[in-house]
Amino acid sequence: MTRIHLPGIIAMAAIVVASNILVQFLFGNWLTWGAFTYPLAFLVTDVMNRAYGAQAARRVVFVGFIVGIICSLIGTQIVGEFGPLVTLRIAMGSGIAFLTAQLLDVAVFSALRNGAWWRAPLASTLIGSTADTALFFSIAFSASLTFLEPANDVSWAGEILPLLGFGPQAPLWVSLAVADWGVKLGLALVALIPFRVITARLSVAH
Repeated sequence: MTRIHLPGIIAMAAIVVASNILVQFLFGNWLTWGAFTYPLAFLVTDVMNRAYGAQAARRVVFVGFIVGIICSLIGTQIVGEFGPLVTLRIAMGSGIAFLTAQLLDVAVFSALRNGAWWRAPLASTLIGSTADTALFFSIAFSASLTFLEPANDVSWAGEILPLLGFGPQAPLWVSLAVADWGVKLGLALVALIPFRVITARLSVAH
């Protein structure tokens, strides 16, 4: 792991730590503040991939994964009003979703890297974000996966409500997932600007 990769590693670690803290605080009815910081992980992965290649991007991803595990372990030891801040299902969902989505991002980006400058980061982030949302929320809250942690009561997440407060009836966790996914898609578009600026500067520096 070379010194040149350190900025990406530090950025990824900072995003993971910040997201694990901010996910504890609500933003409106359907989101947490962590929904606005976590998608930046895809930006870091894509910048590293463009500047230094897929192998460097994967190294940064694995560092983020390890930091995430450490944060989850710490969270399981902190007891809040309703029990541990991080349950086994949330820890599993977070780790599996992060690693799968980020490695998928690297693979898609690498496959499209020779096309238009925006195509690889946009497609890889959209696909990775979709996988991340689907995996995390289903593993953490779906009633069909209760066997993963029988002692953890997630019945609150299964409460049937109008989707996002106005749509068809759906479990609460589906509304949370859809809102989270929407933020990720929006940030995927916004992130094209810093992606272009940062990669251009890095190419000049090389």
